[in-house]
Amino acid sequence: MIFERGHFDRSIIQESMIKASLNESKIFKSESASFSVEPTVFLSHKHDDLKDLQGVMGALKDLKAKIYIDSMDNKMPNHTSGETALRIKEIIKYCNKFVLLATDKAIESFWCNWELGIGDTHKYIEHIAILPMKEKGASDYSYKGNEYLQIYPTIDYYGSGKTYNTGQSITEGYYVCKPINEKCVRVITPLKTWLNEK
Repeated sequence: MIFERGHFDRSIIQESMIKASLNESKIFKSESASFSVEPTVFLSHKHDDLKDLQGVMGALKDLKAKIYIDSMDNKMPNHTSGETALRIKEIIKYCNKFVLLATDKAIESFWCNWELGIGDTHKYIEHIAILPMKEKGASDYSYKGNEYLQIYPTIDYYGSGKTYNTGQSITEGYYVCKPINEKCVRVITPLKTWLNEK
């Protein structure tokens, strides 16, 4: 499933939660991330995707995740530099999970692709996920990140009526889904469970 813009609107993070996330990012220390009780998530995104980003943050916060957003980090230099890249590499390495909000703009972004490469190096395949998002009304075939969906786990939503290969019903909700394997099986894990796997 490729989510449409606005899908997470019902989870839009409230102003108080934005301030809490801002404070978390301001004091985020990479060395403490691996010791955090809450799962830590590096949320890669294009800064133009703020409304959708807020909704995704709300959904992750509902699952008790501590989210790192680079644009909220006061340790970042005022202008993009090598120091920026080093800080991002450090945080990706020490966060438990890496999630890319993969809008068309993010897929075209040099920085998002660079972050995905760093995430791939430090998180692949158990701790990285793509959250694909297309424009409202766009076909899945026009989505620019289809090749990502073939090699990386994705975040998906399963509604009622879906079943596992065993015939057991799948509980409605968000899942992290690995690419189809050589046995033509797609392994899925509830998003909350995946977030808490270290």
